[in-house]
Amino acid sequence: MKNRHILIADDEPLTRKSLYEILKFEGYKVSLASDGEEALNLIKNDPPDIVITDLKMPKIDGLTLLKEIKGINPNITVVFMTAYGSIENAVGAMKEGAFDYITKPIIDKEIKIIIQRIFEQKLILEENRILKEKLADTTRDKFHKIIGQNSKMQKIYTLIETVASTNATILIQGDSGTGKRLIAHAVHHNDILRQDKPFIEVSCGALPETLLESELFGHVKGSFTSAVKDREGRFEAADKGTVFLDEIDAFSPKLQVKLLRALQEGEFERVGDTKTIKIDVRIIAATNQDLKKLIKNGEFREDLYYRLNVIPIYLPPLRERKDDIPFLIEHFLDKCLKKIKRKKIKGVSKEVMKIFIAYDWPGNVRELENFIERAVILTKDEWIQRADLPEFLQETKLNEFQNNENQHLPLKEALKYSEKEIIERVLKDCNGNRKKAAEFLGINRTTLYNKMKEYGFLDS
Repeated sequence: MKNRHILIADDEPLTRKSLYEILKFEGYKVSLASDGEEALNLIKNDPPDIVITDLKMPKIDGLTLLKEIKGINPNITVVFMTAYGSIENAVGAMKEGAFDYITKPIIDKEIKIIIQRIFEQKLILEENRILKEKLADTTRDKFHKIIGQNSKMQKIYTLIETVASTNATILIQGDSGTGKRLIAHAVHHNDILRQDKPFIEVSCGALPETLLESELFGHVKGSFTSAVKDREGRFEAADKGTVFLDEIDAFSPKLQVKLLRALQEGEFERVGDTKTIKIDVRIIAATNQDLKKLIKNGEFREDLYYRLNVIPIYLPPLRERKDDIPFLIEHFLDKCLKKIKRKKIKGVSKEVMKIFIAYDWPGNVRELENFIERAVILTKDEWIQRADLPEFLQETKLNEFQNNENQHLPLKEALKYSEKEIIERVLKDCNGNRKKAAEFLGINRTTLYNKMKEYGFLDS
C-alpha cells in the first residue's frame, strides 16, 4: 500500500489539508493541487493511481479534468467531491467514467472505504489479465454447474475466478432463463472467504414492497398487523456470507434508498425499529431488465446502479452461443435419465439436433431443458425424434436436412455431427480465417486444426 499514489485536487486549502492527513496516515503517497490546471501538470509528470477532485475548480473544472485524465491514462481512477446540492452533477460524471463521488464535508471512514474498493478493483483487473494469459489456450465445457465452452462463457468463467474472493458487488444481467442464478452460485462457491458461509437468495419480484422490506431487513414485533414477534431478515441471516438479489429491478424507490445505504455503509434498521444493525455481506444482484432504461424513466436510482455495477457480468442468450447446444443437450439428457431410470435413450436424431441449432430459443437454456425433459418422457424410441418435440418445433423446415440412413445417431455421434456443422459454418462465416474462427468458437488454433483434420476439412 505504501507505494500507492493519490492526487487531491481542490481549491479549498482546508479540504486538501484534511484529506492529506487522513491518507498520509494510511500510508499512501499523496500529492496536492489547488486547481485543475496544476493537477493536470502533476498527472503528466507523475501519474497517480487515484485522483480525488472537486467538481468546481478554477481554470479547469473537475469534469474537464476527468476527460483529460482519461485521454492521458484511462487506468487512473477518478473520484469526485461535491456539495450535497450538486449530487446530480456527480452522478452525471460517473457516466463519463468517474468511479464514485463523495459529498462534503468529507467523512474519514467513507473516503477510506472508497479507496479500498478502488485498489481492490485494480487488483482484480490485474489478476484478470494474468489469468486470461494463463488460460488463453484452455477451453472448459463446464464450470461449477454452468455448461458451455463458447468463447463468451470462457470469459465469464475467468472473470468469476478473478473476482470471487473479493468483496466487489456484482451485477448479473441477462435474459430470463440464461442461468443468472447459476452464475451467482458459482461466484459464492469460488469465494474462498465466504464459500462456507450462508448463501441466501431472494426473488425480489415475487414479493410486494412491504413483505420484501421485512424479508430483507427483518422487523420487530408490532411494526405491522401480522408482526407478532421479532424477525431476522435475510441480510442478518447472511452475515459474513452472500446475498443474491434476483430481479433487483422490482425494488421500490424507498427500498432502493435502504439498499444503497446497506451497500455503502453496511448497516440498516429492521422495519419498525431504531436500532442500527451492522452486517458484512457480499451482494450479488441480477436482472433481466434494461436498468439504464429504468433510470431514464425515473424508476431506478442512478447512484444505486453504479454501486451495484462494480463488476458487471452479461450472460449471453442461447441464440448467441449455439455452439453450446450439443453440450447442454448431453447434460440435460444425462440429468433426465438419472431421474427416469426405466428409460434408455441412446441419443438424439440428426434431425432434432438440426432443429435445435436452427431455433432461436427465446426461453434460453431453461427452455432447452424443458424440451429435453418433455422429449425424454414422451419418446417411445431409443432416439429423441421430431415427433417428440412441441408442435411448433415439429413444423420447423430444414432445407439442408436429408432423410438418410444416418437419421438416428447415438448421442456422442450426434454431438460430433453437430460440432462438425458448427465448425464448418463458422469457418465459412470467417472466410476460412482459422484465427478468427478459433476465437469465435472459444478454442485455440491447434484444437481447431485437429478438429478440421478429424472432420475431413484438411488433407491428411
